Amino acid sequence: MSTFKAPKGTYDLIPPDSATYLAVREAIAAPLRNSGYGYIETPGFESVELFARGVGESTDIVTKEMYAFETKGGDRLALRPEGTASVLRAALEANLHKVGNLPVKLWYSGSYYRYERPQKGRYRHFSQVGAEAIGAEDPALDAELIILADQAYRSLGLRNFRILLNSLGDKECRPVYRAALQDFLRALDLDEDTRRRVDINPLRVLDDKREAVQKQLTGAPLLRDYLCDACKAYHEEVRELITAAGVSFEDDPKLVRGLDYYTRTTFEFVHDGLGSQSAVGGGGRYDGLSEMIGGPALPSVGWALGVDRTVLALEAEGVELQLPSSTSVFAVPLGEEARRVLFAKVTELRKVGIAADFSYGAKGLKGAMKNANRSGARYTIVAGERDLAEGVVQLKDMESGEQAAVGVNEIVAELEARLG
Repeated sequence: MSTFKAPKGTYDLIPPDSATYLAVREAIAAPLRNSGYGYIETPGFESVELFARGVGESTDIVTKEMYAFETKGGDRLALRPEGTASVLRAALEANLHKVGNLPVKLWYSGSYYRYERPQKGRYRHFSQVGAEAIGAEDPALDAELIILADQAYRSLGLRNFRILLNSLGDKECRPVYRAALQDFLRALDLDEDTRRRVDINPLRVLDDKREAVQKQLTGAPLLRDYLCDACKAYHEEVRELITAAGVSFEDDPKLVRGLDYYTRTTFEFVHDGLGSQSAVGGGGRYDGLSEMIGGPALPSVGWALGVDRTVLALEAEGVELQLPSSTSVFAVPLGEEARRVLFAKVTELRKVGIAADFSYGAKGLKGAMKNANRSGARYTIVAGERDLAEGVVQLKDMESGEQAAVGVNEIVAELEARLG
């Protein structure tokens, strides 16, 4: 056994469980690819300042959870704690907003890092699939992204999730609400850190999960009562478009996301089968983020869905994904000549798109057939000296147990026909 273990709060993805994670990523990405979103990949680390400006200096992510370090050259970098700021930085750097139609539609998949107290559903290293639509202010775009996430979850067989929806207003109406909320919060019995947060970003106090804080928030002013007419109309159109698409949601006037850059539409996907870590994904509109990180005004909207949390949600509902076998054909050679011939046939099968594997090492028939069973292959090809002398191999159907001799030169075509 190795003396090394995965760092605390992280995990390894290994077969066969890794196949489920891959299937979840593919299911989330599929509706995006069908809707004009192109794939983007950014570095695993960025400038600390990118997240301080974009995510927010008062957020727990930046103040407590970010893995930050200084390079030998003196640069201050951080492992990315979320995807939106990185994707927007990359889009601006490449001038994607200048070279094509707006919005620029991008999707991504990758690992993210936060120093948190590890528990089920919350890791220090986690996987997300995200989508961003950059450069357009349109309620239909907000609705599109919510609908696509709902479509992705339902394609996986998930049913017991809820969509929470709210509006956080904009630069016109939020300052009035912010002042009213600060007045309310300053009258509460809060610790020093939380009082500082009241001064910097009071909406983040509403997102405080501590029961002692939540009890005091009863009667807090609600943002929906302060929305300007433009924000009300915008939010109502988002609601109407989602409803018309047959997607159910719940209005949650207390919903705020944990990042500073959100404006107007904000939403969260929650699954009640996951206990305290009920959020499986979320997102919203972030019209001012581009300017926060030094770019032009580019109203944008996006979301990120947790692959880890989605897998847990599937387990909570007892949903088992129908995953294709990683191997369709397994070759078992008996003798050196058979090894040469069957290895060539395995290579031919792979070239025509059939997943095939081979019995490596000097195993006898019994041991090789055990490997064939473990591989999950539908068919096994067995050949020995006598078979090859007759110009055939033995083809065994692993489901029915039936076995038949097939010509060496016909085996590839035979398997193509059987496997479709």
